[in-house]
Amino acid sequence: MNAALKWIPLALAGALALAGCARDGFYDDRNLDYVESAPAPPLTLPETRDQSRYQSALPIPADGDSAARPEEPVEARAPRPLTAARGLKENYVTTRKIRDRRWLVVADDAASVWPRLERFARTRAGGIERSRPSRGVLETREGTLRLDSAVRPGASEVHCERAGQPRAACLERLERYLASQSGGEDTLSSLNAQRVDEQRAVQLRRSGDDVSVRIPYSADRTWAEIAHYLALDFDQPGERELLESDAASHSFTVNYQTLDNRRRGVLAQLNPFADDSARKVRLTLEEQGDQSRLRVQGVEEPTLSVDARRELLERVSGYLR
Repeated sequence: MNAALKWIPLALAGALALAGCARDGFYDDRNLDYVESAPAPPLTLPETRDQSRYQSALPIPADGDSAARPEEPVEARAPRPLTAARGLKENYVTTRKIRDRRWLVVADDAASVWPRLERFARTRAGGIERSRPSRGVLETREGTLRLDSAVRPGASEVHCERAGQPRAACLERLERYLASQSGGEDTLSSLNAQRVDEQRAVQLRRSGDDVSVRIPYSADRTWAEIAHYLALDFDQPGERELLESDAASHSFTVNYQTLDNRRRGVLAQLNPFADDSARKVRLTLEEQGDQSRLRVQGVEEPTLSVDARRELLERVSGYLR
C-alpha cells in the first residue's frame, strides 16, 4: 500500500474528534451565547454623584406639550421639484451680461451677501459715502453698489455702476472678493433656494396647442439668466446643443432631442422610417412690461409636438426655479 494512503484513516479520525470539541472543548462556538443572552439590568448611578456633571444626550423640553399652538392652520408648502439645473455645478459668483449691461450673481440670499458687500466697500472701494440698506444701495468712490434678489430664488444680483453704466474694474474686484468668501463650487440645490415667493413664481401654461412659460421678470434679466445656464447645460451634440444666442431679439437657437427619442436607442436605428434626430428650434422671450413669456418655435420640419415643446420648456424654465 502507498505510504501516503496510510494517513487517511488517521486524518479522518482526528477530524471527527475535533468536531466533537466545538461546543465544550477547546474551540468554543459562541453563536448560541448571543441567542441565549438575557438583557442586563439598567445602569444606575450612585446617589452621591454630582448632578451638574450629567445631562440628557437628547433632552425633551419640559413645556413641549403645553407650547402655544397657532390659532390658524400653518401653510405647509411642498418641496420644490428637482429640475435639470439642480445637477449643474458652477462657481459661487458668476457673471451675467446682455448688450452693454453686466452684473454679478451670487449663489446666496441678499441677507447673507449684504455684510460682505459692506466690507468690500470699506476695504476695497474707498469707503462708504452713503448707505441705504432698505434699497440695497451703497455709494462709494468706485461707484454705486446695488444689491437685489436674483431671477433664480436663493441667489442675489450685485451691480457696480456709475451714472447708470457698469464699472468693469469694480465688478472684477468685487467678483474676486466675493468668491474668496465661499468654499468654491456650489451645487444649485441649496436650502436657500427653497424659499420661493409664490407671487414671483415661474408658471408653465397651456391653452390647446399653445404652450408657454410666464416669467415674472423683464426679458433682459431673464434672457441673461437663461443664456448662462444654456451654455452650461446645452453642451451635448446630437442630444441638446446651443447654436446661437441673440440678445437683440431675446432668442436662442438650439438643437434638441426629446426624451422619448433618446430612450429608443438601438431600436430606433433598426427602423429606417424612424427619425429620432435632434430638432432645431428657437426659444423666444416676449417682453410684457416688467414680465416676459417664453415660447418654442420650430425652425425646421417636422416641428416638435406639443408634448415635446412642453418638455423643452420645463427643462429651460427649471433654470429659474
